[in-house]
Amino acid sequence: MKLYDWDFAPNCRRVRMYMYEKGIELPKKDVITPEIKLNDGYADYYPHYMVPMLELDDGTQIGEALSIWIYLEEKYPTPPLMGVHPVEKAMISAWERRAYDEGIVGHAEIFRNSHPNFVDRGLPGHRLKIEQIPALIERGKHRVTHYYEKLEKQLATNNFVVGDRFSVADINAVIVVDFGLALEMPVPDIYPNIQSYYDRLKDRPSVKRSMTKHMPDGTPIPQAA
Repeated sequence: MKLYDWDFAPNCRRVRMYMYEKGIELPKKDVITPEIKLNDGYADYYPHYMVPMLELDDGTQIGEALSIWIYLEEKYPTPPLMGVHPVEKAMISAWERRAYDEGIVGHAEIFRNSHPNFVDRGLPGHRLKIEQIPALIERGKHRVTHYYEKLEKQLATNNFVVGDRFSVADINAVIVVDFGLALEMPVPDIYPNIQSYYDRLKDRPSVKRSMTKHMPDGTPIPQAA
């Protein structure tokens, strides 16, 4: 198996952190150019034009972080990161999606609609020009705030996002915070439970090892130093 990767992309980091939690070691290939574009070879090789992508030994290509998690969870069930019993699985899935749809995508709206290298690249996975929409920057901020409001309450009574065990819901939650830090948008002081939770998890081996090292233009990220 081989993982096609991009150091900065939160969706790629979701897979890296998951693999490190499981103790899975796979060859990785970064497919982003200095201009922050997929290199031509990969763009022609993978029709969905996105990362991450896990390629199996038989040539099967599995895209999307969640789909890669599902595949690897079946092959490497220990430790369980997507739940064990039905209620736990459902709750982890719900909180994983809240973090992704509101937190990660919210920050992505801010990033894609403000970064100069993403002019005419307002959506991922498209080879045609799609204009940036500045109004989506403010909408992205509202989405992140909406997630933080929910997460703050959830962490008031839970050591992890769902109960007492680290899961993919925590992978996404940590990435939301770190994506914000990369965009110079730290967790606001009105969310002490989130900050305390992040402070506990930021030195976890999988969190540190999967950490994005630099912004897309190569500028080092301070917390990754």
